[in-house]
Amino acid sequence: MSRSDYDTYSNPLTARYASDEMSRIFSPDKKFTTWRRLWIALAEAERELGLADITQEQIDDLKRYEHDVNYADAEAREREVRHDVMAHIHAYGLQAKAAAPIIHLGATSAYVGDNTDIIQMKEALTLIAGKLARLMKNLASFAMEYRALPCLGFTHFQPAQLVTVGKRAALWLQDFYYDHMDASWLAGSLPLLGVKGTTGTQASFLELAGGDDGKVKKLESLVADKLGFANAVALSGQTYTRKIDSKVLSALSGVAQSAAKMTNDIRLLQGMKEIEEPFEKGQIGSSAMAYKRNPMRSERVSSLARYVMGLSAVPPVTEATQWFERTLDDSASRRIVIPEAFMAVDAIVDILRNVTDGLVVHEQVIHSRIMAELPFMATENILMNAVKKGGSRQELHERIRVHSQAAAEEVKERGQSNDLLERIAGDPSFGLSAEEIAGLLDPALYIGRSAAQVEDFIEEKIRPIIGGYTDDEKVELKV
Repeated sequence: MSRSDYDTYSNPLTARYASDEMSRIFSPDKKFTTWRRLWIALAEAERELGLADITQEQIDDLKRYEHDVNYADAEAREREVRHDVMAHIHAYGLQAKAAAPIIHLGATSAYVGDNTDIIQMKEALTLIAGKLARLMKNLASFAMEYRALPCLGFTHFQPAQLVTVGKRAALWLQDFYYDHMDASWLAGSLPLLGVKGTTGTQASFLELAGGDDGKVKKLESLVADKLGFANAVALSGQTYTRKIDSKVLSALSGVAQSAAKMTNDIRLLQGMKEIEEPFEKGQIGSSAMAYKRNPMRSERVSSLARYVMGLSAVPPVTEATQWFERTLDDSASRRIVIPEAFMAVDAIVDILRNVTDGLVVHEQVIHSRIMAELPFMATENILMNAVKKGGSRQELHERIRVHSQAAAEEVKERGQSNDLLERIAGDPSFGLSAEEIAGLLDPALYIGRSAAQVEDFIEEKIRPIIGGYTDDEKVELKV
């Protein structure tokens, strides 16, 4: 690259993070060739219904230049007329000369603008749903492998009853399961704007149809079908309701929320040296501290997720402030917010797929942390066994409270190891030997149904989704 390539702002989402596939969906070429696809579908439907004197030669002329956009002509015209749609109609007509008179017949700018937005979002949601399924496959494999490996649970980031490494991963997986449902449903149910005209009344098309209401309805159905959609919105002003954008961005925000929760957990676990994200052979963790293994992928996900959640606040405000049949104060923000939210989520899911391909579990560290806290958690079982031997529950409960506080003081104030069990074994009130107490310290006794819960959830909810993804596709990040 030359120096001139570095002297203007470049969007990091496309340069560093998002996949080429997602970037193409929101590229200018995708946008403008979709405009042409829409003009072709409209002309074909109008011809089939006899709404205008349109010949097959004109349709063929339009199709000949569908993917050959003369951008220089369009840009030059836009500088003159300050209207992007009219500029591209003009440019298309310069190429498809025979069809020039019938391009955009009866339509308004929203016909190409809004319908293209829906088409792009449908394709982008489909891409995200597929990537989420592959991420879920990785997480399901990890959760099953470690479904019975005990680890310390936390509430309030304070040690709590044991869970398992796999159960914790299954909780992450469950969040993405709900996100996948949202993305898949939206991808399959988004409606086109259709052919609605300047204020949504379809007046121009009714005029073309000579007042035939049925033909106008058939026209919209034909156009939707040609573009691969089951239906169009029932009602609109000039644009489709911006509530649709709000729902889409809410779904993307959901992915970001799940990703942030998961990677925050991983960052904490990496700090405790229990689980680490992959660390490549030549990777540098810190410019100053060469020994460090920073969770940089998880941190990147947390950062991008924060951005997506912020972007999701814009569409609801846009929807709430649209005046009557439309205003144009939605345009500039939508050009930025919708593509960037999709590209950020695309990057998030790709990074997580990369991370979950190589999570490292340090089982000995996990076990050591359990054993440092398990004496406190075992006291309920110790209490029940001591009562079986004839002890008083209330008296023994008080003895455990006293011993627990004394042991905690040794750990916190003097840095000593937890000697609670030795204290209990030495207290004749309990009537339990050191060997009997040691028998109550198997971590597997304290994980409840964790392993079974993981198995049931993955078999019932996840397998039907990931079953079709038999490949072992790996993700290589740009940086």
